[in-house]
Amino acid sequence: MNVHLVILPGDGIGPEVVGAALTVLEAVADGFGHTVETRHHLLGGSAMEACGTPLPEATLMGCLEADAVLLGAVGGPQWDD
Repeated sequence: MNVHLVILPGDGIGPEVVGAALTVLEAVADGFGHTVETRHHLLGGSAMEACGTPLPEATLMGCLEADAVLLGAVGGPQWDD
């Protein structure tokens, strides 16, 4: 099986948690002979800083085209308002 997965690491602790989850996911996929194709997109505060919006169009389109989405935590005091 080949899975097209969009990764939205988010910000704050999100990238760290998503990185660990990807390590586990890749190990399981390897163990069962599956392949996981990943594409990373911005979401939340990291997207606000880079694109001026928390949900860029490229992120939305990537999610709609994927088989699944792995979403990390978003938010932080600098984006509370």
